Amino acid sequence: MTQPASPTQQDAPVTTAKTAPAVSGRRPLGLHLDVRNLSLLGVLAALIVVGGITKPDQFLATSNLQLVLTQASVIGVVTVGMTFVITSGGIDLSVGAIVALASVWATTVATQEYGFAGILFTAVIVGVGCGLVNGLLIAYGGMVPFIATLAMLAAARGLALQITDGKTQIVTVNSVLDLGIKDAYILGIPPLVLVFAAVTAVGWLVLNRTTFGRRTVAVGGNAEAARLAGIDVRRQRLYLYLLSGLCCGIAAFMLIVLAGSGQNTNGNLYELDAIAAAIIGGTLLSGGRGTIAGSVLGVLVFTTITNIFALNNLESAVQQIAKGAIIVAAVLIQHRTLRGGEA
Repeated sequence: MTQPASPTQQDAPVTTAKTAPAVSGRRPLGLHLDVRNLSLLGVLAALIVVGGITKPDQFLATSNLQLVLTQASVIGVVTVGMTFVITSGGIDLSVGAIVALASVWATTVATQEYGFAGILFTAVIVGVGCGLVNGLLIAYGGMVPFIATLAMLAAARGLALQITDGKTQIVTVNSVLDLGIKDAYILGIPPLVLVFAAVTAVGWLVLNRTTFGRRTVAVGGNAEAARLAGIDVRRQRLYLYLLSGLCCGIAAFMLIVLAGSGQNTNGNLYELDAIAAAIIGGTLLSGGRGTIAGSVLGVLVFTTITNIFALNNLESAVQQIAKGAIIVAAVLIQHRTLRGGEA
């Protein structure tokens, strides 16, 4: 009489069948992500070469490189928050308007009376407050992210205009203005760049090394499956828009330091730049995958392009065309990568 197979003998084929596809499926994805980041580094290096050839004395000057990094820092902080939102399958069209509202609210005469702390606190709390409204409308109100954040865009821009009455609000707090001067640089690095580096590092750790990051990816990949797995999808989405608002508040304060003023036109088209940077960096617009490192490289690529065009006195229209071409190419590469991974 034949003896039944042992548990080890029964389980072995099953384990092998399940493990092999999983391992073979992960390697191409990791390879694609590495290739994408390396490609962006290559594009950035090529742009540096172009800038060095066309305007060597100006582009490669230390002051200009510091300027490029400083300008990238403001939109870069916004992009970190946007990366989380897009990874979850959402979108935030209101980031530029939130930056404008936070910057003008933080630079009113009444706010400036409280000094450095008052300006920073106001900028951050206004950003978080706007993110809270977005999150509640989307997560618990059932509104489509596109519509909810579009409404916030219009409302925040209108409120910013009403607060300023169309005028520029000059900052008179020296402790804030001092952060933008060269004497405040640390080892030749502007303070705003250090803030951007810190936000990037924290964002990378949260997205890649915490439960919060895994839940964000899960919600973006399949919200229903995430819900069945025990994730509170609505609460997670609320937290993500709060995070986006927080990043906008920080960016608003950085813009105040950089410009020395608050204007209702601040943050113009930041939403498009942030989305574009995240997409070319490898974050899927449909959700389920995001990369902070890629988003940062995307920001640096766009900022460098803008700087090169400005130094060469080229029309902004050509610059926008170049950005559009890069976005289209990035999306096409994403589709090709996904199809290759599924094959």
